[in-house]
Amino acid sequence: MSEINKSDRRALTEEDTKRLIQIINNIKFGTVTIIIQDGKVIQIEKNEKIRLV
Repeated sequence: MSEINKSDRRALTEEDTKRLIQIINNIKFGTVTIIIQDGKVIQIEKNEKIRLV
């Protein structure tokens, strides 16, 4: 197996990290799911719930 550079295997790029932080800061109730394939983020899902209290 060939040696892979650690920077090439990072699951979150700087852009992904900024986007994820923005999503987390804007959600009040719900979940954020990160989908990873081959060591890279391919999808970020936001499921926001609205409380009717």
